[in-house]
Amino acid sequence: MTRLRVTILGSTGSIGRQALDVASRHADKVQIVALSAHASATALLEQAERFGVRRLALADAAVAEEAARRARRPIGGGASAVEELAGDGSADLVLNALVGASGLRASVAALRSGVRLALANKESLVVGGELVTSLGLERILPVDSEHSAIFQCLLGERGTEVKRLWLTASGGPFRGRPASELSDVTVEEALAHPRWTMGPKITIDSATLMNKGLEAIEAHHLFGLSYEQIRVVIHPQSCVHSMVEFADGSVKAHLGATDMRVPIQYAFSYPERWESTVEPVDFVSLGRLDFEEPDLAAFPCLGLGLEAGRVGGTMPAVLNAANEVAVAAFLAGAVPFGAIPRTVEQVMAAHTLQPLDSLERVEAVDAWARESAQQLLR
Repeated sequence: MTRLRVTILGSTGSIGRQALDVASRHADKVQIVALSAHASATALLEQAERFGVRRLALADAAVAEEAARRARRPIGGGASAVEELAGDGSADLVLNALVGASGLRASVAALRSGVRLALANKESLVVGGELVTSLGLERILPVDSEHSAIFQCLLGERGTEVKRLWLTASGGPFRGRPASELSDVTVEEALAHPRWTMGPKITIDSATLMNKGLEAIEAHHLFGLSYEQIRVVIHPQSCVHSMVEFADGSVKAHLGATDMRVPIQYAFSYPERWESTVEPVDFVSLGRLDFEEPDLAAFPCLGLGLEAGRVGGTMPAVLNAANEVAVAAFLAGAVPFGAIPRTVEQVMAAHTLQPLDSLERVEAVDAWARESAQQLLR
């Protein structure tokens, strides 16, 4: 049996580590051929040793140079090396698990090379939109649990008969708390997600509900539906990963364990399904499924995300860049939690909308939004 050759970008992060766990459990089906990380050289080299991987890259060029010298082996350095790894065509599938807008170029490179793209870097579609999907939407396999759920619910269905997508959200650590209690929550509180184990940036996005705004934009591009057809609903049990409503009133829901290895494995196995060691949901023990309307007053980032998506053009890139800067400042302890939505809203208000017509345009707008956010936060 020919094994699936996989490149993992962001292999030392949460998604990357879980993807390697899936690969190790299906070593007869998956061969890891290339790995990249940002600056975690020691962890990357340990992964390479474990999986017998020769082709490596580190986005931090200085760290890559030092690591290559110490390890006495070639390691690509800089963002261009990660992009080259994504687009060299040696893999059957590239898993893009990079964090933030930095993943855009890698997604484009992978799709241009003709391989399948397992997309965990939602920012690629948020900031790149149709620039990315035009390169091969049919070769993009969503890895976010919500979009993987929708993708699976749509299998065998006619797109013209889809009425609405229901994007589920856990509600994060502050579900049910009013806006008056959220302005000064701590980093530790915001990182204490009740259901999912994720990296710090996406965990903060979950706490602000920005994650659902970004996911709505991603769903719009992946599935071709208007924002009026995309509904966000709070589901604290997090076992219904999303739902699709059809013209006749029928609703398909994808249910399963709260474990990212499930959608990662499906991206590897598609169109097949492989055995999994993930503990399945016990619906008797679960007992109930709850759904609630999101509180946009307490969590304005969700509304900002939906607004940016509806406006279109370069506005989603501005939203994302300002959010990345504000979240990083909050994680560093430099600004309060309430500064995140305020910063994003102010940068969006200051932006002069432009058409989304090139990667260079996206990157210029991204740089402007980051500088604007940094000035506000100073």
